[in-house]
Amino acid sequence: MIVVSGGGTGGHLAIAKTLAKELKDRGLEVVFIGSSGGQDKMWFEHDEGFRFKYFLPSSGVVNKSGFQKLSSLINIIKLAFACKRVFKKHGVQKVISVGGYSSAPASIAAILFGKKLYIHEQNAVCGRLNLLLKPFCTKFFSSYSKNPYSYPVSDKFFGSARIRQNLKTILFLGGSQGASFINSLALNLAPNLDKNGIKIIHQCGKKELESVKESYEKLGINATIFDFSKDIQNYMQEADLAISRSGASSLWELCANSLPAIFIPYPYAAKNHQYFNAKFLEELGLAQIYKQGEINTQDFMQNLLNLDLEKMSRGLEKTILKDGSKKIIDEIL
Repeated sequence: MIVVSGGGTGGHLAIAKTLAKELKDRGLEVVFIGSSGGQDKMWFEHDEGFRFKYFLPSSGVVNKSGFQKLSSLINIIKLAFACKRVFKKHGVQKVISVGGYSSAPASIAAILFGKKLYIHEQNAVCGRLNLLLKPFCTKFFSSYSKNPYSYPVSDKFFGSARIRQNLKTILFLGGSQGASFINSLALNLAPNLDKNGIKIIHQCGKKELESVKESYEKLGINATIFDFSKDIQNYMQEADLAISRSGASSLWELCANSLPAIFIPYPYAAKNHQYFNAKFLEELGLAQIYKQGEINTQDFMQNLLNLDLEKMSRGLEKTILKDGSKKIIDEIL
């Protein structure tokens, strides 16, 4: 069996799911090791893609200080020994880390107890844990390196791709946890979008679902609103433009779907990695980046109406290949 470990947020978990599917399609059984916190259980507790699942009480270290940081480190080492028992029970020889604090116990256990460790770094700026473990891993995969691997995106995003030409429907994406700023921006733009006959699809996150629904009702606008969907590709397929954070998985899923986007990076992301995730697309003229605190609603709206969606959409087709997960698993096996 092979372990896939990592998570905490939807971006890491989307990679875990895609790589696990590739392994399962080849007749291999997969063990997931994640955290009891974050979104890991919500995604995978009932997922049949994994033969066994373990959700450990792990937590992040980076944003803690003093005694809390030391306590988290001690806990990770303790959980690494729990992972050793999992490895022995299932005859595990290889561990694939997809990043996030959930990956720390299994990754460290792989190094300590002689298992091969493979790391997928999802962002343009390497995370602290991956930077620390990189010298000890067997192979390091990145879509932003000098010899990049295509990002492991599920086939469903390619399958629902199409070339966009006219702005008839707009999709607001706040990520799997929602984004208050994008929610506010969507509501501020909504009257002008509605006036121009542009349909609104809005992923707003669970926390603000009811308040966002009420706001659209007060505006008298019939928008499609949801908190989270495992079939997000269906909403992407309908849209002609996305307004989105630039977490790596969301960004590459949009590329696979040939869906043009305006990215508003989360300004507090570690090392500003969301900005750097999207920067190469902006340099190619295939996306635009706006800083959160520098958006004038009126100018932003005018820009939406003037985008060359067809040029952007056709360009996005060439940024990612469909067999990203296949090539990564080929090398691991």
